[in-house]
Amino acid sequence: MRRLAARGAAGDAGEVAAPATDSTDCAQGRSPRPRRLIDLCAIWDPGAFLPAASWKSAPGITRRRLNEAETLSSVREAQLERLEAARPRRPGSRERGPVLRMARQQPPPWVHAAVLFCLLCLSGAIEIPMDPSIQNELSQPPTITKQSVKDHIVDPRDNILIECEAKGNPAPSFHWTRNSRYFNIAKDPRVSMRRRSGTLVIDFRSGGRPEEYEGEYQCFARNKYGTALSNRIRLQVSKSPLWPKENLDPVVVQEGAPLTLQCNPPPGLPSPVIFWMSSSMEPITQDKRVSQGHNGDLYFSNVMLQDMQTDYSCNARFHFTHTIQQKNAFTLKVLTNNPYNDSSLRNHPDMYSARGVAERTPSFMYPQGTASSQMVLRGMDLLLECIASGVPTPDIAWYKKGGDLPSDKAKFENFNKALRITNVSEEDSGEYFCLASNKMGSTRHTISVRVKAAPYWLDEPKNLILAPGEDGRLVCRANGNPKPTVQWMINGEPLQSAPPNPNREVAGDTIIFRDTQISSRAVYQCNTSNEHGYLLANAFVSVLDVPPRMLSPRNQLIRVILYNRTRLDCPFFGSPIPTLRWFKNGQGSNLDGGNYHVYENGSLEIKMIRKEDQGIYTCVATNILGKAENQVRLEVKDPTRIFRMPEDQVAKRGTTVQLECRVKHDPSLKLTVSWLKDDEPLYIGNRMKKEDDSLTIFGVAERDQGSYTCVASTELDQDLAKAYLTVLADQATPTNHLAALPKGRPDRPRDLELTDLAERSVRLTWIPGDDNNSPITDYVVQFEEDQFQPGVWHDHSKFPGSVNSAVLQLSPYVNYQFRVIAINEVGSSHPSLPSERYRTSGAPPESNPADVKGEGTRKNNMEITWTPMNATSAFGPNLRYIVKWRRRETRESWNNVTVWGSRYVVGQTPVYVPYEIRVQAENDFGKGPEPDTVIGYSGEDYPRAAPTDVKIRVLNSTAISLQWNRVYPDTVQGQLREYRAYYWRESSLLKNLWVSQKRQQASFPGDRPRGVVSRLFPYSNYKLEMVVVNGRGDGPRSETKEFTTPEGVPSAPRRFRVRQPNLETINLEWDHPEHPNGILIGYTLKYLAFNGTKLGKQIVENFSPNQTKFTMQRADPVSRYRFTLSARTQVGSGEAVTEESPAPPNEATPTAAPDRQSIWNVTVLPNSKWANITWKHNFGPGTDFVVEYIDSNHTKKTVPVKAQAQPIQLTDLYPGMTYSLRVYSRDNEGISSTIITFMTSTAYTNNQADIATQGWFIGLMCAIALLVLILLIVCFIKRSRGGKYPVREKKDVPLGPEDPKEEDGSFDYSDEDNKPLQGSQTSLDGTIKQQESDDSLVDYGEGGEGQFNEDGSFIGQYTVKKDKEETEGNESSEATSPVNAIYSLA
Repeated sequence: MRRLAARGAAGDAGEVAAPATDSTDCAQGRSPRPRRLIDLCAIWDPGAFLPAASWKSAPGITRRRLNEAETLSSVREAQLERLEAARPRRPGSRERGPVLRMARQQPPPWVHAAVLFCLLCLSGAIEIPMDPSIQNELSQPPTITKQSVKDHIVDPRDNILIECEAKGNPAPSFHWTRNSRYFNIAKDPRVSMRRRSGTLVIDFRSGGRPEEYEGEYQCFARNKYGTALSNRIRLQVSKSPLWPKENLDPVVVQEGAPLTLQCNPPPGLPSPVIFWMSSSMEPITQDKRVSQGHNGDLYFSNVMLQDMQTDYSCNARFHFTHTIQQKNAFTLKVLTNNPYNDSSLRNHPDMYSARGVAERTPSFMYPQGTASSQMVLRGMDLLLECIASGVPTPDIAWYKKGGDLPSDKAKFENFNKALRITNVSEEDSGEYFCLASNKMGSTRHTISVRVKAAPYWLDEPKNLILAPGEDGRLVCRANGNPKPTVQWMINGEPLQSAPPNPNREVAGDTIIFRDTQISSRAVYQCNTSNEHGYLLANAFVSVLDVPPRMLSPRNQLIRVILYNRTRLDCPFFGSPIPTLRWFKNGQGSNLDGGNYHVYENGSLEIKMIRKEDQGIYTCVATNILGKAENQVRLEVKDPTRIFRMPEDQVAKRGTTVQLECRVKHDPSLKLTVSWLKDDEPLYIGNRMKKEDDSLTIFGVAERDQGSYTCVASTELDQDLAKAYLTVLADQATPTNHLAALPKGRPDRPRDLELTDLAERSVRLTWIPGDDNNSPITDYVVQFEEDQFQPGVWHDHSKFPGSVNSAVLQLSPYVNYQFRVIAINEVGSSHPSLPSERYRTSGAPPESNPADVKGEGTRKNNMEITWTPMNATSAFGPNLRYIVKWRRRETRESWNNVTVWGSRYVVGQTPVYVPYEIRVQAENDFGKGPEPDTVIGYSGEDYPRAAPTDVKIRVLNSTAISLQWNRVYPDTVQGQLREYRAYYWRESSLLKNLWVSQKRQQASFPGDRPRGVVSRLFPYSNYKLEMVVVNGRGDGPRSETKEFTTPEGVPSAPRRFRVRQPNLETINLEWDHPEHPNGILIGYTLKYLAFNGTKLGKQIVENFSPNQTKFTMQRADPVSRYRFTLSARTQVGSGEAVTEESPAPPNEATPTAAPDRQSIWNVTVLPNSKWANITWKHNFGPGTDFVVEYIDSNHTKKTVPVKAQAQPIQLTDLYPGMTYSLRVYSRDNEGISSTIITFMTSTAYTNNQADIATQGWFIGLMCAIALLVLILLIVCFIKRSRGGKYPVREKKDVPLGPEDPKEEDGSFDYSDEDNKPLQGSQTSLDGTIKQQESDDSLVDYGEGGEGQFNEDGSFIGQYTVKKDKEETEGNESSEATSPVNAIYSLA
């Protein structure tokens, strides 16, 4: 048995712990109990007590401040010392966060002096609280909150947006300069400014050229207290110039010689992305012999004959204009001594000698020569590149002279030909060299790297808020290479041209203010620059006079563990900074000294909590403008202790083990007892039983061996105790004569007798029964009472098997009856016969009901509930409860009512108002103790407001970031549970793809202004609404927002099938992915041969997006093949599916049941809305299982299955949905089957086979063709006979004289065949011309996706929209366009 050294409650003598403070929480600077008004975490660091939220490492800060001070001149140093020495520590600044434990020894007095000096040196200006009521009341100069980037490149097809937003009180106004001159927005009808913002919008819908607006812009935000400036924003319009015309002659090269194909792309803004393809739109395969350089050129270390099999075209992709331009293709002609191209020699070690290519030493193609230099800016990526020629192809290695490559930042690219070092710093400067080597020799190239730096901040100026008459300073310190210069401005004007101010002194990069007044308010700008860039920072100086205000809620309740050290925090605000004093229970003397210590920030520390420290503490803040006060009620609780700890035990396998853990704790705190096994949470299975004071393990097995830790915790502290259980294996042979006899459960005890009858106790004696060859280990005494639960037996106490008499402690007014159960290692006996009854005398209750709660069930009531007391706590007849309530923070009298049940409803209450509640037990002998006061709330109503200003930012293809303005607390009308986003998939960007518009939701608990919604479908249109949720439900919905997710990678191809019709070929078939998540650009198939543990070379095949079949010719009829298939979009390859070719018949082996407990051979037979599941296992009878399945929307469901209940049927499935399924043991989730995937069939039969190849369809078409042919023959015969029909009697009008007549009264109707049909036109020569159709495939986007220029290049839009006007007059159109395929392969 071992007591753990780490305890959450008060520890050894001399060291006390803060209540329920986790060291991890303290290290991260967060409070473990956010609802308290007490700083529970502080840092005690080698003798210095510093607020955790202020500094993470006191010595480091002190060193940095001293080093900075040493750089000042002697005059400035003296000025700053006088300024700092006169400034007091600001008790109004808040140090939030947890407090760590304090060291045992108290620091000497000189330590406090040193701490005070540090606080004086590092104190800053007044900190404005984040309370909105204070923020809105105080005047504030403008502050820039949002602006466009310094280099702002825009798409020429879109409207131009230059952002500039600022805050201030009063709200600032805005104006702009362009190229350092005032920009008059009113004179340009295309330019407008957003309302309540400085953001410029330049609209080109009515015409205009974006290039006319290029230049340098700067935004000015102004109110009556000053002017803030944005960065100088350089506006540039993206350009994608055409490729110059050129005629490229075939490139003739000798086999084995090096070659460089130059790209020379047109200069674009920004620079285009270069990639090489063939004219048939196939990507050029690159390896260490053939690769593309960073400049876009294509390098051949040595040319081989197979390089002539394709041509080479350079492509440039321009990001902003979404266009791709293609250069005329290079045709390569390779001169060789061996024209026979044997593909089997491609990977042969002697490939070059076999082809008669002379081997040669490496030489560098890029960069040329033996040395070069490169300059890079700090924080950027350094890219070094070396491309070498040689036969065989050289290998490239990288080194740094005088040191190693930075392993955490360096990575190799382009087959080791490029070295990239990310986030370069000054330490990365020096000489690097690349070594190119093959078996013929080696050569190297040295690159000298110089690291320069644009300005970066050492101390960025911060806003300075002072009280009248106070001193302060602004510091603007930056570094760079070369050293940057510093320029100060005030309200956008140079400080030198501003009127002189005797209260302001400029000392280089520092401005010192003395005796500031209200008129000193302004916004200062610091501009630090060198040849590589600049930094511009705004910092305002504001002077405030505000009377004291308390920032924390009033009348907070703080609960602390006895003998612990604690600190009471009283956050406040005022200007000038108020002084703070503490009082207890209304006493007139200030608390400081002895057991109390008041820190400079106003926090009150109680060094060791005692019972007499309980009470009400009042903090009073005072300055020349007034005073404010607040109260904190401190309650002292007893610590949690394990007084009977678990002991180390040695047990035989199959026996029962009990680990005791009895705890003493403060009755007003809720106790939780949990267990750990080997420092991990213990899973309580059906072989274990956890009680309040023990853990019992039945049928101990070897896996139960280990350490067991009992953790007793309340919301304030915890205690731990650990014991180790050793499990022994069964003995091979019996060690005594008892072991050889059969063992059984003990017989029941008999002859129970009650003696020593007392008011609160009785002695129970019994005679043990036969132990049946297994010693009795325990006796369990049970009792039954006939008033509350007659006939129900409860455990009273447990005693060792060596005793047969015990004194039982009893409760008042209970009519007891007892029985005894004996226990040995085999099991429990039958209960003994009951004893005679014994009734104890009554008494007033000694406790009150637990779990008292006050919650509203409707908006105008409050239901008070509690857990009723049982028979052993009633202590007398007619147990009833006195319920009292009144509104909190009012002086009204208590309402009370007597209740016999366990609930009472208070009616006609306001919406969500706090109440004080007390429930006291009472019987005929008297009342129980004075009850504790519990805070309850009346009912909630639906929220009245919705979140506003909902902003959506797309993070990636499956996630978005949300930001909103929080609602006002008075509109919640209850406890704010969460902000909730309702979103649904409106449509897919893919045409004709059905999507489910089922509403989904994402919850953001607490009062927060932002969150992330994930698990979205890529390439889809979504809509979203936000609501506020309290305990009653949802509030009104916000404005519906729309957003679009970008393309993602597709899901795995469905129904991947591998068939082997014979030993020469393997047929592969698959279906399109269920979720394309974008425009499919093809499939990638990787396969390799394997024979046992031997693996062949992996081969990669790329297919078009429409191809779903592939036939492979086997090169090796003995080996099997492993195929991996994935679909591709422009983003990349998606999830892959792997299958293997069937094993030959002589290799197939039946699946055998495993030796250990397992689940295998899970079989699924799906339909459209259900599926039958079966599996095999080797568990014993009576084992229960769980079937877990997850659909494509990541919705998880489980179905419990009773033993031997196979097959089972999963219902309520969705047609055409993909599911993942597994089966696991209900007793041990770790024993599980493998995860299998299946798909339900669609609601309607969808025959995937090509209808044109079906026999029935071919027969039907033949029959129709034959009937049409017969009809044509009949019509032709009728017409050739000049058929005449008697139609006179069928006409209502008589024949005119011009009608052609026959003598028999009929007329020749055959001439009608030569009349023009309706809708046709007769030409001058009498021929019939059909009218041109107004409809065209071009109208439907079936062609015209790419246009070829005269130079052979083409421009393709990522997203092409065709109007009818654009396609009129086109005689033909392309059926497909290669543009998307080119872009996706880039």
